[in-house]
Amino acid sequence: ERIFLKATTILEDPDAVKEKQMMVETLSHVLIGREKRMLSLVKEYFSLEDLVEIKKRLIGTGFIGGKSVGMLLARNILRKDPSLDWTAELEIHDSFYIGSDIFYSYMVQNGWWKLLMAQKTDEGYFKIANELKSKMLHGVFPDEVKEQFQLMLEYFGQSPIIVRSSSLLEDAFGNAFAGKYESYFCPNQGTPEERYKNFEEAVRKIFASTMKEDALTYRLQRGMAQEDEQMALLVQRVSGSHRNTYFFPDLAGVGLSYNTFVWQKGMDPKAGMLRIVFGLGTRAVNRVENDYPRIVALDAPLMKPYTKQEDMKRFSQNEVDLLNLQENVFQTLPAADLLTHDIEAHLDLIATRDMAAAEYLQSVGKQAKDTWILTFDELLENTSFVQTMSRMLKKLEQVYRYPVDIEFTVNFNTQGKPQINLLQCRPFQTKGHYSRVELPGKISKSKILLQQEANFMGGSVYQAISRIIYIDPKGYAGLSLSEKHEVARLTGKLNKQIGKREVMPTILLGPGRWGTTTPAMGVPVTFSEINNVTAIGEIAYQDGALIPDLSFGTHFFQDMVEMDIFYMAIYPEKDGVLFNTAWMKKQPNILTDLMPEDSHFANVVHVYDMRAKDLRLLSDIVTQKMICFFEK
Repeated sequence: ERIFLKATTILEDPDAVKEKQMMVETLSHVLIGREKRMLSLVKEYFSLEDLVEIKKRLIGTGFIGGKSVGMLLARNILRKDPSLDWTAELEIHDSFYIGSDIFYSYMVQNGWWKLLMAQKTDEGYFKIANELKSKMLHGVFPDEVKEQFQLMLEYFGQSPIIVRSSSLLEDAFGNAFAGKYESYFCPNQGTPEERYKNFEEAVRKIFASTMKEDALTYRLQRGMAQEDEQMALLVQRVSGSHRNTYFFPDLAGVGLSYNTFVWQKGMDPKAGMLRIVFGLGTRAVNRVENDYPRIVALDAPLMKPYTKQEDMKRFSQNEVDLLNLQENVFQTLPAADLLTHDIEAHLDLIATRDMAAAEYLQSVGKQAKDTWILTFDELLENTSFVQTMSRMLKKLEQVYRYPVDIEFTVNFNTQGKPQINLLQCRPFQTKGHYSRVELPGKISKSKILLQQEANFMGGSVYQAISRIIYIDPKGYAGLSLSEKHEVARLTGKLNKQIGKREVMPTILLGPGRWGTTTPAMGVPVTFSEINNVTAIGEIAYQDGALIPDLSFGTHFFQDMVEMDIFYMAIYPEKDGVLFNTAWMKKQPNILTDLMPEDSHFANVVHVYDMRAKDLRLLSDIVTQKMICFFEK
């Protein structure tokens, strides 16, 4: 507190230029963190006023965590950019920061300190984490902390808020922790007691998410198991507006300054991409079931990843995430229902009339009503939105000296101009994107296992492959729900058995979407059940409606990019795609040798040893070609 009193005094002295700069450095070490690269950016882009303002909104003591720093830094970078009046483009944020020391106070208050220390040992790392996680969901907070929480909630009144994880390691250079920790929306309705209870529950859940297996595995794989991981929190007023009993922004999304998944020849990866949705951004950052957010390549914004016009409706967003203020819950509603209600939405900018549906209704003698398809075409073509987002991403990338990944919302003002609320910015891990790989000229068809153009992510690679794990789409589609979950767990066991991927580089191939929560759409694995594979393929299987999800920009994809897992979406029926499953099925399946207790799945789960076959996986991002073939 003494430091901050001194800072306020210096602030009032116009001549104390040197002292101000020294105080910026001092406060950065108290509020921001220890990471050198981030501290040097803070020194350049934060004024003493900025840091004193943060302190005014800080609950408790300690650091504000990676997510808060990233959000504030990105806004300051843009504010100082003279090439555009960013104050006219950006919505202001309304945030509070819960300091990282509160996490430890919570552990001490509830008598879990010894347990936390035991969890940091090798033998307790996973074992004790489980016990701690369940305890952390039911702890109590010190009275002085409760008091500060209540004052903050009084300030927000009944405005919806979001409580976001902002740990010390999160969003730093080299570790994005994408989706590893939780964030919770609080619609924030009801009595002050109810609102407080819901808020406290959100805080407990986020604290407990530090002990999730996915987060622990991630930290272990990146050599951070022993590092101090305290959880700070970012509490923000939700960006959006009231529409009848609902609350949500006009649109929300994710932006990447480097497009790791260019799906067409001629697209420039360096132009970046967006993944946008109508409503809350949860559908943009998570892989969503049977739904398709709009993917925008910033150098070709109107080009869509599908080619046929009739696919427009099928591959569009069908559901909207929002807050139902009457019910005080987060909710998902069909877009069609929402768009036909009289909600205030700029339909002219975000949707296209569904003429085919209107014609069909007329043909069967029914009254044609307005139905809409969420395409965002008008927004992308006839407003400054694409140019603004492009400039934003390029500016942030230039200052970070690294590709960036952002989250944002957009609300249209009374003139229909998009106002952007920048919620998050972090370095985006990209690998292998700057070199070329020369693909061999003529290869006999019998030696090709898989060949295709585009629909892969992971840059230019040249990789020997020792093992293939293949989940047969037809066999998988015929399994019961519980058997599909068993196949996911079996995949996890095979993944664990790989050990080091350098020693046993493995391709994992399966139907539909990996990591789905709906087994009918694909294999419901968690990321820690596939994290040792070298390459992963999602196979389209029309009979079972198992379709890959080109969900670039989601946490799942961030995981794959960060762990350097090469990704392929395989459409066997598509022209120009060669996928030789017949050859695979003639090879001996070693599943029974590896996992005798799971031999009853041998007709669905195939494991092939390729070490004697000289199997190679090659891709070239410039020509957008990819091949997996036998050199011998």
